[in-house]
Amino acid sequence: MTGWRLFSPRPWLTAALCAAVGAGTLTGCGALSGAGSDDPITVMTWAPENTKATNMPEMPAMAKAYARWVNDNGGIHGRKLKVLTCNERNDPSEAARCARRAADENVVAVVGSYSQFGRYFISALEGSGIPYIGGYGLTQEEFDSPYSYPVNGGQAALLAGNGRQLASVCRRVSLVRPDTIAGDELPELLDAGLAAGKRRAATDVRAPEDAGDYMRQARTALNGVGAETALGGAAQGAELPDSCVTAALGERTGTFFDSFRRLQEDHPKVRIASVLGSVRQSLVDSTGGRESPLEGAYATGWYPAADDPRWAPMKKVIKDYAFEDARIDAEDPGTQTTWIAYTVLRSVLNSLKADDISARSIRRVLDNGHAVGTGGLTPELRWGFKDALSIHGYPRMVNADVTYQAVRGGRLVAVRKGFVDVSTTLRRYAKTD
Repeated sequence: MTGWRLFSPRPWLTAALCAAVGAGTLTGCGALSGAGSDDPITVMTWAPENTKATNMPEMPAMAKAYARWVNDNGGIHGRKLKVLTCNERNDPSEAARCARRAADENVVAVVGSYSQFGRYFISALEGSGIPYIGGYGLTQEEFDSPYSYPVNGGQAALLAGNGRQLASVCRRVSLVRPDTIAGDELPELLDAGLAAGKRRAATDVRAPEDAGDYMRQARTALNGVGAETALGGAAQGAELPDSCVTAALGERTGTFFDSFRRLQEDHPKVRIASVLGSVRQSLVDSTGGRESPLEGAYATGWYPAADDPRWAPMKKVIKDYAFEDARIDAEDPGTQTTWIAYTVLRSVLNSLKADDISARSIRRVLDNGHAVGTGGLTPELRWGFKDALSIHGYPRMVNADVTYQAVRGGRLVAVRKGFVDVSTTLRRYAKTD
């Protein structure tokens, strides 16, 4: 996903002024102009809310709860952590607006955020010197920009990992994915994982992000694994224990599987799969729990399963400081990514002096290889020059670990102990890209 980036006048003008008068004397140059050691430390978290496509309200809500917890425990060197939030509405102009607002508000970092419009927001952050810590990993720019510090392997690791997971159980696979720029990369990534298991490429099924029904895509997906005839009729008596349909439609994945379920009754041997974020525990619960059509589905995630005890600290913070905020789901990867991103931020801020906290000093600490432990939720995270995984096209990736999960007894549970490193698979993908 390369191409032009949208530049607003303010970033390049700010950058030029920074160079002319000195970065330490101008707001927007990576320093807090006029900020005293008692002033709040201001950061921002953005995500889409109240849209017809994917919504991630749990991320800004988790950020707010995290700040309340930090501030109730003395803050950062006695300074309050202030979290601004912005609704990027799944809209490129709104994503750019959120980034401009971050610059206007002199935030020291954008943390734990979600947007599929990296080319629209990253230039504004770069021009203002603001680091982007722990984005959701949807866009190429998050793995390109030297101002980005991803905590997971993004969609690339999920799809490559899902391909490897399915290669062990499926001979034929169909992928249903968004018909968007961000979705265009997904088939090749899934195919890289399938190829690692000596399976052929998946059938690519494009789907609108905001459809209310996916019957046409469900039939196409079944056709792709040989479960339907070219005319769309059932292949009566077909035994298809080695066919899988995987969907990565974000919030609309549940809508797709609802359509798919009506056809699947004629094809009980077709397995279903997805990636965490598209399939969530809340979706399993809302579709019947143990009786859910998702029972038995495979899923690939970035982090340990939600019932893992390593999530206990996060769950306690949610219980004590979210004030029963219904937007926060501890089992959602958006909530989990925000927790990890803020864990990184807090570690960096605590390593700095109270009067030396700025966007520039945060970047300096991270670029110098500051190590962050996440309690086993990820490997130790570092973004020094030697810490990158050397994957062509993903120069900022430092963590390519995934986990294999499945829906069993109405719960998403681990089906393999520990993490699976897909960096080698991604390197092979990059060579053929």
